[in-house]
Amino acid sequence: MDQAISELNELLATMSPVHNPGCYVVTSTSDPASLTLQDVVSSIQEPEGLSLIVCEQRAHELGLPILLRCAWITLTVHSDLQAVGLTASFARALADEGIACNVVAGARHDHIFVPIATVTAAMNALNNLQSQALRARHSDNADIAART
Repeated sequence: MDQAISELNELLATMSPVHNPGCYVVTSTSDPASLTLQDVVSSIQEPEGLSLIVCEQRAHELGLPILLRCAWITLTVHSDLQAVGLTASFARALADEGIACNVVAGARHDHIFVPIATVTAAMNALNNLQSQALRARHSDNADIAART
């Protein structure tokens, strides 16, 4: 298993966002009996009911309310669950472009759900953030080499 990364600049330089195909929705239910584990991308129990992210088609089939239609972007870097600043950095980059994001931390990767109409702009913003981090890393390496 690869080692989780916790250093912020390394996380940003290697985050490698990938747009997962399909349309997903944020929804909720107080009766999850009709759902299977395979239906659910993510879930969290709230006092008002079970909040879910599921494929849009499955939500329609089950008659679940559509609260947000979204695209799913995965940061493929293996991020440490205790890393500080990654979420803040990409959320700021997306906010600067006027893009809302909803984040789910997996055991190895961060998953970002953005409004479906904004996925291209979101991918551009995330790729630009990664490029900036790569330039900063190369600049830091050049500075170190110049001093030695």
